[in-house]
Amino acid sequence: MTMSRSLSFAVAALAGLGGLAASPVLAHDQQAEAATSERELIFAEEFNAGTLDREKWNIVGPDFWVNNEQQVYIDDPAVLGVINGIEGADDGVLMLRPLYNPGVDPNPTRKADFVSGRINSEGKFDFTHGRAEARIKLPDAEGVWPAWWLLGNGKWPDTGEIDIMEYVGEKDWIGVALHGPGYSGETPIVNKFFFPEGEDVTDWHVYAVEWSSEQITFEVDGHVLYRVTRPMVEHYGEWRFDTPKHLILNFAVGGAYPFKTNGIKQPYVGVPQETVEQIKTGEIAMLVDWVRVYAPEETAASE
Repeated sequence: MTMSRSLSFAVAALAGLGGLAASPVLAHDQQAEAATSERELIFAEEFNAGTLDREKWNIVGPDFWVNNEQQVYIDDPAVLGVINGIEGADDGVLMLRPLYNPGVDPNPTRKADFVSGRINSEGKFDFTHGRAEARIKLPDAEGVWPAWWLLGNGKWPDTGEIDIMEYVGEKDWIGVALHGPGYSGETPIVNKFFFPEGEDVTDWHVYAVEWSSEQITFEVDGHVLYRVTRPMVEHYGEWRFDTPKHLILNFAVGGAYPFKTNGIKQPYVGVPQETVEQIKTGEIAMLVDWVRVYAPEETAASE
């Protein structure tokens, strides 16, 4: 299923996506770092090694399919790799990129005309309670569906899901959510964050979750956007957030969430023709500067 496209093409296509003024980046980083200055770092991926560290990450393949998404996931450097030369990033970045490539999908009942990338740390790193954060830059393209999230290791939704950042292509906001038994799919535990004037998802931002046995707090650049307490969750079902979760980064195209937002049916579910043309250029990507996970605050406080 190799597509025979190099990462050098990826760098060339994405070279113009990093133009962010220095002062907002520094302010965002300082605000986000304030929450972690005294914390124990238990996982770090800086994406500076030149290639994806497969001791830390699994790459998801074409057998995986959910939510009527319009892409097939493949293991190919054209859609998933570590690249350099992106403005505003600290050395290397993870690139997850959809491409238009009809005929690659091996599933005849699905007919996905797009290919893309998805990685997770299942079986290699998971944690229970603490802080997970990632510095991410997203594209302006209606109907794309990149995400940064945590998932338990059992049957969904009983295993518990924490969506730290979901994006459906409206560049002024991102969504956060929890899923579990009694509050999955059309979950009532959901919120949106609208960026301040002059900012949007195409800038670098730190998306984080602070997770304890009593509450889960979502943040953007160190600012709290939504706090969910245990009683809020237990109003709808059982709290399933005292068990290990692994990390996931993926770039979906179209499907249930974009469609529920934009109502677009053609040419693809949730995806307008304009976005199809953007994807064909190779310039649409989710860029991840780093991923870090910290031990719970009470651990640091007790030392």
